[in-house]
Amino acid sequence: MPLGLIGGAGVGFVLGGPLGALLGAIAGHALVRFIAPTPKAAAFSMALIALSAKMAKADGVVVEAEVQAFREVFEIPESEFEDVARLFNLAKADTAGFQSYARQVASLFADEPDTREDLLDALFHVAKADHAVHEKELAFLEEVAAILGFTGVAYERIEARHVRRPGDPYAVLDLSPDATDAEVKARWRALVATHHPDKLMARGLPPAAIKLAGDRVAALNAAYETIERLRGFK
Repeated sequence: MPLGLIGGAGVGFVLGGPLGALLGAIAGHALVRFIAPTPKAAAFSMALIALSAKMAKADGVVVEAEVQAFREVFEIPESEFEDVARLFNLAKADTAGFQSYARQVASLFADEPDTREDLLDALFHVAKADHAVHEKELAFLEEVAAILGFTGVAYERIEARHVRRPGDPYAVLDLSPDATDAEVKARWRALVATHHPDKLMARGLPPAAIKLAGDRVAALNAAYETIERLRGFK
């Protein structure tokens, strides 16, 4: 029997809290091996499922595009699509509020701000599944971000990678528009190095979630290229 088929209950017990309870609901199912091979991966996966489902609840229903977006992050085969959808709906109907899930993952990754940021990027990926991030979703994401420790400029920097607003290029690079050309170049290079996909691999996240780092680096490059074009430097 594959390890994933027997590990769900045990990993759920290790996690505890609302995330562990959600994982326990699929203990013994083949889906576990795709999303929860280790306690750390399980915490990340369950938090993404639970918070995505609660975010979708703001719009009324969990739509297929949102479930598909989750499958893209974790490369879950088509044969498991219905089970992922059921898990989303289970999380959506859970009596635990989204704040409980967010507080638990904030505690589990208290010493890993990059992993908490990865989770927010994944949530934005799901929110954009219908090609728009709606006002209620933005309000939800901002509140989750605050619980995860990202407020003010820190949150705006993350949001700017996903939602186009005035001044985006500088917000993405966490710079003032008054920054010198040299400062822009140095900041861009440092951020690209920090957010390289290899960094996520070293943090032990689910392998498929590493593709989120590629999206983040693409956003950093796009911001730099925009500033480069506006200023005319090379």
